[in-house]
Amino acid sequence: MAPLSAKSSEALARLREYQPPTPSIYNSLPLTRRAAVLILLFADRRGDLRVVLTLRSAFLRTFAGQVALPGGRADYLEESPFETARREAYEEIGLPLDHQGTLPSTFTVEHICELPCSLAKTVVAVRPCVAFLRDNTPKQNADVEDTLIPRLQKDEVESLFTVLLERFLSKTYPLKLPGSDAVEEREWNSGKWLTSYQKPWRMQEFMAPVWEKTTLREYRVWGMTAKIMLDVTRIAYGRNPEFEFNEEIGDEELIRYLHSEGQMREKQRKPVSTI
Repeated sequence: MAPLSAKSSEALARLREYQPPTPSIYNSLPLTRRAAVLILLFADRRGDLRVVLTLRSAFLRTFAGQVALPGGRADYLEESPFETARREAYEEIGLPLDHQGTLPSTFTVEHICELPCSLAKTVVAVRPCVAFLRDNTPKQNADVEDTLIPRLQKDEVESLFTVLLERFLSKTYPLKLPGSDAVEEREWNSGKWLTSYQKPWRMQEFMAPVWEKTTLREYRVWGMTAKIMLDVTRIAYGRNPEFEFNEEIGDEELIRYLHSEGQMREKQRKPVSTI
């Protein structure tokens, strides 16, 4: 694989060393209030870290047509957040749980760390799990984005794309212009302050420009997904963004409060309708 840049190596080292400030409430919650997402990082040919994001199918019951990290609800109480995130990534984008299927033997998925839980709009605690996808091929020019990402299935998502991780701290995003080596810096971050559970909450929005063959498409990364990406990027690069943001990593304090007030009791799962 392409060697990691010095900045990317330092970012992974910070994530490996990261410990949440307090033990998570995750294991104290009922099963139907538990979920996890996979923040799947890899190095591109320049050695920069990128993250895999998906556009959810328009036919899903929740968050249809929205950009999200691979993930979903826990299946059983003994399932760890990382096991949930990996299983859901297999079901959604075809990232195998081991070296079966499309994952060549040269690839490994390293469990890096877990962040404090975030609160979904559905009042579910979502545990972000960070992983690093490594290609151990001896070739120095091997590129995960060329060799593996296109081979991932898209069974439960409309599309899959990748974004430079560090740029979640910036107001702009670099866009390579077709047919030249020129790069244009595009404004991609915006936001506004809202009130959530009687506290100020910054709604972040990133418009990610992605070339799909000759067509430029913009993916809207916003809400909880944007907040999680901002949290993990702050930890990885050890600095704050160029714009206004919420200082707290995750929503553990709020989730503890809701749990103590009886607002995170077990809820009845809705049957999945078939068409």
